Amino acid sequence: MRNAALVLGIIGGLWGMVVGFFSFGWTELLARYDELAEITGGVANPGLIRAMSLGAPLMAIAGGAMARSANIPAGVLLLASAGGMYAAFGFGVFTMFPISFCALGGVLALAARRPDPH
Repeated sequence: MRNAALVLGIIGGLWGMVVGFFSFGWTELLARYDELAEITGGVANPGLIRAMSLGAPLMAIAGGAMARSANIPAGVLLLASAGGMYAAFGFGVFTMFPISFCALGGVLALAARRPDPH
């Protein structure tokens, strides 16, 4: 279970980085070009999007990396990452996999009671 949490957390974090790059860039474009924000409607909370663009993938990769040695903090980080991605980016075609991978990895990390057999 810990190995699965490790893999899911790292993959979810890497995919979350891609979503974060584009989301942060989109908020930058909206901040620089007011007419683009008027046409598209802008975003409700650019500060949250910018914070989670960096924070959520970072928590996912860190949680995945520590899943084998410290499963409880890893599970908490992975679940926090999934929640942060959901709050900032919503659940859509590009976010369903990183959110799902991080949430499942967090549940598996928390459910692991003893080290995996090698």
